[in-house]
Amino acid sequence: MFVAGNVLSAVATILDYVLWLYMVVIIARALISWVNPDPWNPIVQFLDRATVPVLAPIRRWVGVRMGMDLSPMIAILIIWFLREALVKSLKELAMTMN
Repeated sequence: MFVAGNVLSAVATILDYVLWLYMVVIIARALISWVNPDPWNPIVQFLDRATVPVLAPIRRWVGVRMGMDLSPMIAILIIWFLREALVKSLKELAMTMN
C-alpha cells in the first residue's frame, strides 16, 4: 500500500506545482494588461492563450465591475483554494496510506 501512497503524494506535489505555475501566469497576464502590450509579441500571445480558457467564463459570470476586471483575482482565489483544500487533502491521504 505504500506504493499507492507514494504515487498519490507525487501526484499531489505535481498538482501543487502546476497550480502555482498557472497562478504565476495569471499574475503576469494581469500585470501586462496594465500597460499597452504589443499583441504580436509571442509572450503576450502565450499569456493570452493560456489564461483565456479560465478567465473568460469568470468574466461572463462576474462581468466588469466599476471598470475593473476582477476575473484574475477570482481565478487566483480559486487556485489558492484548490492548493489549500485539494492538494493538502491528497497529501494527507497519501500519508495515511504509508
